[in-house]
Amino acid sequence: MRTTYLAKPTEIERKWYVLDATDIPLGRISAAAATILRGKNKPQFTPNVDTGDNVIIINAANVKLTGRKASRKLYHHHSNYAGGLRTRTAGEIRENHPTELIELSIKGMMPKNSLGHKQFLKLHVYAGAEHKQTAQQPEVLDINKLI
Repeated sequence: MRTTYLAKPTEIERKWYVLDATDIPLGRISAAAATILRGKNKPQFTPNVDTGDNVIIINAANVKLTGRKASRKLYHHHSNYAGGLRTRTAGEIRENHPTELIELSIKGMMPKNSLGHKQFLKLHVYAGAEHKQTAQQPEVLDINKLI
């Protein structure tokens, strides 16, 4: 009899990974990070269990926006009040809040439920090269080898 393996939350081993966003397109680093956060890179992936690892993204201020996305890609936010629509370009967000640009991109790739929120909390984005998670001894991943 063949059965499908279902991972149990107690059996999962979590690792820490560091991704360097310097001169890497936003979509590529976001897709790689979302895959690791969800745990889809592991053979024991189970859709309804958090099997993902922790991801640290450094140098978010140096992420690459290809084409004319820096001036033409728009992010909208509405406060639900009359006239409360706020629009920013991707270039403005990258200059003023570089971590927010990557977080918005990855959040859009995660499931829209409580499991997706739990997986998204394992993402740590930093604008510079320094990060606080040195005690976890994160493993450095080369994004060019992943894609």
